Amino acid sequence: DSLPNLEVIRTARQAATLRAEDASDDTLGKLEVRFSKFGQWYEIRSVFEGHFMERVMPGAFTKTISDNAGRIRALFNHGFDPSVGQKVLGPVVGLREDSDSPVMEVDLLDTSYNRDLLPGLRRGLYGSSMRMRVKEDAWDNAPQRSKHNPEGLPERSIMEAAVDEAGPVTFPANPGSSAAMRSGTDAYYEQLRAVDPGRVDEVERSLRSMPHIAAPERTSDEAATNPPTEP
Repeated sequence: DSLPNLEVIRTARQAATLRAEDASDDTLGKLEVRFSKFGQWYEIRSVFEGHFMERVMPGAFTKTISDNAGRIRALFNHGFDPSVGQKVLGPVVGLREDSDSPVMEVDLLDTSYNRDLLPGLRRGLYGSSMRMRVKEDAWDNAPQRSKHNPEGLPERSIMEAAVDEAGPVTFPANPGSSAAMRSGTDAYYEQLRAVDPGRVDEVERSLRSMPHIAAPERTSDEAATNPPTEP
């Protein structure tokens, strides 16, 4: 089980890409963010979420595309970048599920802060990330050990998720890690504590009622070699 409606972050090594040929008078091109590969297992190790394996199933974003597409925002580093802040990168003009991944398309506005991001976007240096709330999932708490899960960790399949915002991020995954996806939830709440400590305290109080959610705290060595993925 997990805390209902907990806002979680998932980051992908897959780069956010910019199609400059789609530029217009007031845009710098079309930004494409692919933020989750369907059916791909990855490990979650989080103080806020717990320690388990997870995958996202095809169709998980169908409802949010239908009901919430007009409210989703495109932000850089989830709105915590000291230079860009919560300025939107541009309007979300497309949101769909391809056979392998959900895709968000953004008309990148011709602004000074977006122009600062252009060189990195053109070179594919930024990863993709989303902030979501899991609405429906299925758990196997005692799976057989397998190639994708050699430790026999609990396995979670996400059947439905509501996306609140997505966009490019600076640190999409551990340097040197082969994991294609990872959780950035802990880093998100660390940043959120500085601007809204009451909200973080409320989440932590709720978590204390779920003692099975207990992941090891990051050691000082881990913190030094693993900077927060984002925001």
